Amino acid sequence: MKRVNIHRWKLKEAIQKYSKGIALVTLLGGSAWAQSGDTGVTAEVTYTFQTVNYAGDTFTQLLGINNSGTIAGYHGSGATGHPNKGFVLTLPNTFTAENFPASTQTQVIGINNAGVTAGFYIDSHNVNHGFTKFQNNYTRVDYAGTTFNQLLGLNNEHQAAGFYNDSAQNSHAYIYEENGGVFAAYTIPSATSATAAGINDTGEICGFYAKGGVTYGFLLNFGTLVTLNYPAATSTMALGLNNVGQVVGTYTDSSGLIHGFVYKGGSYQSVDDPSGVGATLINGINDNGVIVGFYGPCASGGTTCDGFVGTP
Repeated sequence: MKRVNIHRWKLKEAIQKYSKGIALVTLLGGSAWAQSGDTGVTAEVTYTFQTVNYAGDTFTQLLGINNSGTIAGYHGSGATGHPNKGFVLTLPNTFTAENFPASTQTQVIGINNAGVTAGFYIDSHNVNHGFTKFQNNYTRVDYAGTTFNQLLGLNNEHQAAGFYNDSAQNSHAYIYEENGGVFAAYTIPSATSATAAGINDTGEICGFYAKGGVTYGFLLNFGTLVTLNYPAATSTMALGLNNVGQVVGTYTDSSGLIHGFVYKGGSYQSVDDPSGVGATLINGINDNGVIVGFYGPCASGGTTCDGFVGTP
């Protein structure tokens, strides 16, 4: 679903932070598991949409936004073999390249209020690694003993959400504590895979998991697991959240069309960019309720897409 220019950073050796401690949290069944987030659909907020594209490329994804409106993302051609490059964007069109040193591809996904970013890159051996970056310093982030890692979001408390793949290519969710390099791994009962996609400042985690051949979103709220399943959807993914109770993501309807959603307190609002109805994905939201994402054929595996900002 997510894929992965050149100056502005000083080349500096990245430091790999190996796990100093693994905390395994198993989310048990019972009332916590039974609580569901698919209680209703609302249509409360009207958004003003702005399309954003990196000049000269056909593929732009906006993936994270902080409270200052600075945006993380990446651009490319969408074509096989064409490397995708990360950026940080100040609207309307000031793109600053952000690429892990010596990487072949970089995707910047999360950005916090201090300008710290997180994402993943692909090295010359085609291996995926997570990373964080503050000012000019990059840090490689890999769960010990694994060869595929991606960080998908971060908060203002030095924590990042992500996952690793095992040898069977099943995903395992984790939270990375930047102070100390500690990972906390999370499992969901009966799920074949799970991905942590976002974490807010109070430690609420959103993401998605596969169970019985169906993909569900989730919100882990202080020990209670809320399953997010957009009404009548065939697939739901929670991809980002803020500090005021809103979760964003994407769902697939019974016709196979892809829509964005905003969730809060048990209710959903379906959100499509007017230029991308049925092919919209929302990946990030800040505390002001501004959303970012992308629309177009790439939402369902195509090679072109446009980034967007939605302002309430």
